[in-house]
Amino acid sequence: MAVKWTGGHLSSILCLNVNSEGLVASGAERGELTLWDGGGAPAGQLQLPKADDVTSVVFSPCHPSRLYTSHGETISVLDVRSLKEPVECFHVNEEEINCLSVNETDSFLAAADDSGAIKVIDLENKKISRSLRHSNICSSVAFRPQRPQSLVSCGLDMQVMLWNLQKARPLWTTNLQECETEKDSPQSAGQFFNPPLAHSLSVASCGNIFSCGAQDGKVRIFRVSGVKFERELEFQGHSLGVSQVLFMPEAYWLLTGGNDGKVLLWDVSSDVGKQQKSPAKSLQKRKASTRRDGKLNKEASNEHAGVSPKLTIEHGEKVNWISCAEIKGSKRVLVADQSNSVSVYLLPDP
Repeated sequence: MAVKWTGGHLSSILCLNVNSEGLVASGAERGELTLWDGGGAPAGQLQLPKADDVTSVVFSPCHPSRLYTSHGETISVLDVRSLKEPVECFHVNEEEINCLSVNETDSFLAAADDSGAIKVIDLENKKISRSLRHSNICSSVAFRPQRPQSLVSCGLDMQVMLWNLQKARPLWTTNLQECETEKDSPQSAGQFFNPPLAHSLSVASCGNIFSCGAQDGKVRIFRVSGVKFERELEFQGHSLGVSQVLFMPEAYWLLTGGNDGKVLLWDVSSDVGKQQKSPAKSLQKRKASTRRDGKLNKEASNEHAGVSPKLTIEHGEKVNWISCAEIKGSKRVLVADQSNSVSVYLLPDP
């Protein structure tokens, strides 16, 4: 059963984040921002200007009291110790921002927006460092841990891209629809009706493994090797679109949230942890072992990979955002949906 955190919002909650001290921030429609203590009590509230939806909240990894928020085309920097007017504002995006990511040294902030642009801000010099681009809405962007100049992004153009801030062009790009077409699967016709629009990204703490959730209900896991990445694993995660993916700090535990109202916990450590040397060869072997009559059988691919949820949470509402926090000595998953409350579920020990 979920514990509900209430009293912090009047509108639907769109995003969540947790700082290193356990303080939780939530952003909602109509410019609502709330801070919560670990017990689920509102610890501060702010109405951001223009009442634009708060679409992303991210705490600084170096300064737990610094919170980056996106609302409309604006990024506001807040001091959560004194939740009043923004300490600083950036107006660098031309359309609504969907996702923020700050690197682990708190030196660069990336903002992905509806135009497909990713504006990367040099936080020390307070100026745009890079302007990167997708051909359609950019839904998610994430800096890679241990690599402060490297980030990955995905969008509704079905592209997943790897970037380095020293270059304006992507180092590597994968088109999820082309990957599906190459399989020549009997179900591939369904891709035209349910294309793999990419919604969410999360990078594991090692910095080399990242996951992508898409509209076709699939979760894809990639491994970065140098200046490119290879698909390591793919499985049907949800019956509807995967709205959120989140790697937990422990090993390769992955949380996913979907439009089917489910939150799932996956342990993919046995699939990605042992493939340290040659992910390309391991994927070819996996493909070969599941080919029948020259075609890749999707169900067999899932079965061979042995991927099944470690935990299934029947949340019941379309998932807007998921986050993870340690509360009272136990790991919890925080879920934001169409309601104005945060749902909190206990997770098993690793």
